[in-house]
Amino acid sequence: MARRVRGANPEALGGLLMIAPPAVYALLLLAAPLLLLLVYSFWTDGYLEIIRDFTFANYHETWTNPLYRGVMMRSLMVSLLVTVSTVLLAFPVAYFVSFHVAPNRKSTWLFLITIPFWTSYLIRVFLWKVILGYNGVLNAGLLKTGIISEPLTFLLYNTNSVVITLAHAYAPFAILPIFVALERIDRSLLEAGQDLGESKLMTFFRVTLPLAMPGLVGAVLIVFIPTIGDYVTPQLVGGPEGRMVANLIQLQYLRLDNYPLGSAIAISAMGIVALLSAVFLFMTRKYLRGPK
Repeated sequence: MARRVRGANPEALGGLLMIAPPAVYALLLLAAPLLLLLVYSFWTDGYLEIIRDFTFANYHETWTNPLYRGVMMRSLMVSLLVTVSTVLLAFPVAYFVSFHVAPNRKSTWLFLITIPFWTSYLIRVFLWKVILGYNGVLNAGLLKTGIISEPLTFLLYNTNSVVITLAHAYAPFAILPIFVALERIDRSLLEAGQDLGESKLMTFFRVTLPLAMPGLVGAVLIVFIPTIGDYVTPQLVGGPEGRMVANLIQLQYLRLDNYPLGSAIAISAMGIVALLSAVFLFMTRKYLRGPK
């Protein structure tokens, strides 16, 4: 071991020493709460107290109660819909900026894409509430143009409003990694494909899209993982039909004072997200390998 340390690269050791303090700090901030959450999930809820008796009852309740299962499935469906819609809308924007905007203007476009970050996430959610409301901007515009005769009631306080709001909120997170992946594509490869007789469309599907897959995979994970645990958007624009698993956890913790069951629901949700993310990475692993 001593020989390995003496023969190690000094720059590598210096890098490890530099990242060690923040790494330990992050580990304490992340691992300690998760460990506490895991411990709580195996304890028993008592009246205004937690009984430290080991039990699987909380997980049994989480997976057998139809209400909890329904909310979990709804959260997964909403997150999948948000991820698909966000990535499908983000890819054309990233493609346009990468391939059709002059190099000296790309920074301006990226600056415009990040403008939503200038305002609070809470304010953006409230703005969508104003837009989609019964007397909101969208209904007022449709009424004024004569497209509808009475305000639409399905725009707000349901799953649709949650998907629309989350897709808008996470669009920049999807655009940026896709843009970076597109920027790394060697343009000569596209020219070579067309020189060999491929159409622009087939060149896109056979060259551009596979090379952009690392950015797409990153965008999918960046959007899917946080949206399934989003609390503010379902609370403000979801209504009873749009509540998600984070709202259920909040109910157990702050309203019902059932920390063990809330912890079991949280651990179960994290396990599902981790499993689905691992499966997705396994299915797309061939696109993530670097050039040989």
